[in-house]
Amino acid sequence: MTVHHAGRVSRALFAASLVTTVASLPLAAQGFGAPPQATERVDTVALNRIKDEGFKRSQIMEITSWLTDVYGPRLTGSPITRRAGDWTLAQFQKWGLANPHYEWWEGFGRGWVNDKTYAQVTSPVAYPVIAYPPAWSDGTNGLINSEVVYVPTTIRTVEDFAPFKGKLRNKIVIQAPAPTVNALFNAPATRYTTESLNALVNPYPSQGGRGGQGGRGGQPPAAQAPATINLAQCLVDEGVGAILQPGGGNSNGGNVFVGNGGSREVGAMRAIPRLALAPEHYGRIFRTVQKGVPVKMEVDVRNTFNTDELRSFNVIAEIPGTDKGDEIVMLGAHFDSWQGGTGATDNAAGSAVMMEAMRILKTLDLPLRRTVRIGLWTGEEQGLIGSARYVSAHFADRATMALKPEYSKFSAYYNVDNGTGAIRGIYLQGNSAAGPVFAQWMRALNSDSISVAHIAGGNTGGTDHQSFDAVGLPGFQFIQDAIEYNSRTHHSSQDVYERVQERDMKHNAVVVAAFVYLTANRDDLLPRKPMPQPQAAGGGRAGAPAGGGRGGPAAAPTCIVK
Repeated sequence: MTVHHAGRVSRALFAASLVTTVASLPLAAQGFGAPPQATERVDTVALNRIKDEGFKRSQIMEITSWLTDVYGPRLTGSPITRRAGDWTLAQFQKWGLANPHYEWWEGFGRGWVNDKTYAQVTSPVAYPVIAYPPAWSDGTNGLINSEVVYVPTTIRTVEDFAPFKGKLRNKIVIQAPAPTVNALFNAPATRYTTESLNALVNPYPSQGGRGGQGGRGGQPPAAQAPATINLAQCLVDEGVGAILQPGGGNSNGGNVFVGNGGSREVGAMRAIPRLALAPEHYGRIFRTVQKGVPVKMEVDVRNTFNTDELRSFNVIAEIPGTDKGDEIVMLGAHFDSWQGGTGATDNAAGSAVMMEAMRILKTLDLPLRRTVRIGLWTGEEQGLIGSARYVSAHFADRATMALKPEYSKFSAYYNVDNGTGAIRGIYLQGNSAAGPVFAQWMRALNSDSISVAHIAGGNTGGTDHQSFDAVGLPGFQFIQDAIEYNSRTHHSSQDVYERVQERDMKHNAVVVAAFVYLTANRDDLLPRKPMPQPQAAGGGRAGAPAGGGRGGPAAAPTCIVK
């Protein structure tokens, strides 16, 4: 998720920044400062109990450790993710939540696990290389001990490729120049300042995705004259042993951004193994080769494709309501991750916050008029697939807007997917009628330990609340401090437990539990936007096909295309 930050506040100033923000609530700037037509009933005694449980007896970091250290990374379709789901369902049962279960959805494709990655430069000077295989990429089928060859992507003709013809079998190929790695003149971790939070009260345009982190791969080359060769297929035909790619520029400390690199289709043709390298190591290899000095490497990558289960799942549990028990309040986060780290800030953090919020509400046995349901989604990283499938099954088909019985009984869905940073407010997704409600809740909730004060009227994109918003259901994502999310941890090898901030996590679980409690006990459902028009199915982001990023024509590809 891309979030704009106009300033920085150090962790040492966290408590002070909370108090400052509370003192400068920008709610009146959007018309939320005036008393709404109906005064919300806010049980401050219950809110204080939520704070006490969430700060003094929190289990959130233990939950996070299990989801990362033991059950990470959680790539959709992998056996590790299923084990993480089994553990989560056992926790829900232990806490006494009702009906903990998987809801399976069809058509994801084969799973993938990296079993071994070894990369070492052996000459002219030996040194280990930090490297990660992109998801769904192929392994090397044993140890490769070979020379590194630069084959630039600018090759377009048979004549250009002629010097490499017959000389690339089992070679290790690099194709991109060394990335620029800048000094860290600005701190990689940030918090919102009051000024940057105030800027968010203006309508916030939909981001439509998560922005340009290195892990998702570069943009395709600009249009050029028709090529006479398909370079990628030529490398396959020549029998290249492996391809190295830089794992993102402007990185630091050996960090590697890595995402998808192959096909989820069962029976997909075997491709050249790929490795994303730390930019510093890739740059050293590239510069040495450019000097005409031979570089030799050993590479051994072993990956397993799982075809035993081609479906994936969502993890569901609930706390039954009382007099309005047929009505629903949902909270959720995506459960899956990419494979470079252990999926800590993206998104074990969000999953742990939602799990801890449920634990708090159940432990305190607070009265809940509506049923509170948690949904932890897989397939988010491939296009919000899990949450979109759940919404279609339970509420409304996005393509036809055919409504299911639960649609009219739904109050709100709350989502966390912006890393470990403290929640500072909420995006309305254009649902302006919900603003006065949230404004009153936040005033009652704020204290020396809680700061959640800002309301952004417009949209934020790239995560699972969009699946609900797409069919006209109130779906909300919180405003969070970035910390290191966009600079260091998002889809990277540094997305690990150590980057999760305990104080922020406790704060977030308390905020979510309070919002859910207040939503569950309102006299009325939360207000909604007008019903949207039917549109193509798929989710808030474009849904990815089972091919998972490769695709191509049905006919067998050829090296020479004309």
